[in-house]
Amino acid sequence: MSDRTSPPPAPPASGRGVIGAAPPASGRGALAAAPPVRGRGGKHDLTSGPIGRTLLAFALPTLGANILQSLNGSINTIWVGRFLGEGAVAATANANTIMFLMFAGIFGFGMAATILIGQSIGRRDIEGARRAFGASIGLVMGAAVVIAVLGWIFTPEILKVLATPPSVMPLALEYLRVIFLGLPATLLLVLLGMALRGVGDSITPLWFTVLSVVLDSGLNPVFIRGWFGMPAMGIAGSATATLISAHVAAFGLLAFIYLRDLPIRLRGHELTWLIPSPALIRTIIGKGLPMGAQMLVVSFAALTMTGLVNRYGVDTSAAYGVSMQLWGYIQMPALAVGAAVSSMVAQNIGAGLWDRVDRITRSGLLFSALLTSTMVAAVILFDRPVMAVFLGGDSPALPIARHIQVLASWNFIVFGMTMVLFSAVRANGAVWAPLVMLIIAMYPVRLGFALAFKGSLGADSLWWSFPLGSVATLLMSSVYYRYGGWRKQRLVVPASTAAAPTQAAAAEPVGGQHPVG
Repeated sequence: MSDRTSPPPAPPASGRGVIGAAPPASGRGALAAAPPVRGRGGKHDLTSGPIGRTLLAFALPTLGANILQSLNGSINTIWVGRFLGEGAVAATANANTIMFLMFAGIFGFGMAATILIGQSIGRRDIEGARRAFGASIGLVMGAAVVIAVLGWIFTPEILKVLATPPSVMPLALEYLRVIFLGLPATLLLVLLGMALRGVGDSITPLWFTVLSVVLDSGLNPVFIRGWFGMPAMGIAGSATATLISAHVAAFGLLAFIYLRDLPIRLRGHELTWLIPSPALIRTIIGKGLPMGAQMLVVSFAALTMTGLVNRYGVDTSAAYGVSMQLWGYIQMPALAVGAAVSSMVAQNIGAGLWDRVDRITRSGLLFSALLTSTMVAAVILFDRPVMAVFLGGDSPALPIARHIQVLASWNFIVFGMTMVLFSAVRANGAVWAPLVMLIIAMYPVRLGFALAFKGSLGADSLWWSFPLGSVATLLMSSVYYRYGGWRKQRLVVPASTAAAPTQAAAAEPVGGQHPVG
């Protein structure tokens, strides 16, 4: 990777531990004289001010968006199940599996661009942030259009590869084709939200997530049943509601970015940055692929674990399914705190403030542990009434599910701390080490333990493998955070070939912005 501007001061040769030790002297580098990033709406700068309060204020809107998206999926499943039956629910499940794999790959590229944007904002390099944003939009949206067209054409073949049951095939075909049509808009909404978080704004993505969720969940029954004069479209109506909500929210957010003149907007010659340079493509793909692979590693490990659970019968499978529903909510605070840590660390690395990087990481560890512990305690204390909603009060799977929660739920406290450490090192472009750690923890450790001790522990070998894998990942990530070479890396948007526009953009003030969370 090449330097676009003078890089921030070199970080210390070796890192400090997660807790304690005096920070090294640091400075802001060549762009230190630039004032903090401010705008009409308030303060977006993540390189100054109280760390704990800023981190929490940034994380909470992200947490809210995550909860809303999960609730949206649950509500839509209820609509489909109540109006169209179990076959339609199975059809949407098959389609959602395909979409998750698509988003796993795109997530990595979006994260790579977000980190580039955050570091550029930290060093007051607005042009670099815009070029990283433009490159991610051009790269991902170009691929999204191609995937949408090919996906629509080859939907039957894709569903056959997934071994979709023949009875579900017509519904799944109808649903998935409409979902493919909405893929570009859905990905645009995701990328815009990630880019805004990169510049320090987690509130604006929340509001447009609210808009998307309200439209999607509200329009589902309208198009499924044909209310208010609309055609009754059945399962295609559910997908149509998703398509409409994605387009309205995505293009609404895009218009908002331009109306408020937010930092990532592109005008005039900047629109040429939608066609990224080969060097920038290599940077985004080189950093994005390993981050997307991390999601795939976790997903394939989960599928393998599901296969092992199914061997213990229907009741155990049902109990595990309900547990995963609850775990989805338990881990949300950790994911939100991790996203906040990533954005804050990226900006502070860009500004050369390595002492704040360690303080941000420590605050992230504390908040993640506290918030996730609260969620785990709530789930264990109130597990019976919550699980009874899914299973019924007399279900034989209910005591199994409660047993699973006691043995395995606490592992998400450890998982959350690992996500904070991963987020910190990834913010400086260290993406391969977390991937290797996940592979080791998911397969040799977690699945290896489950298989090795199934004879002596039975199904409990599966539940104990979760905390064991998480502890292994935390130990590896802690050692890497302290002793690894991630601080020595440089992650800078490659230099532009157009010198005159570069100078003009570098001197341009940042556009108007909103308060951070």
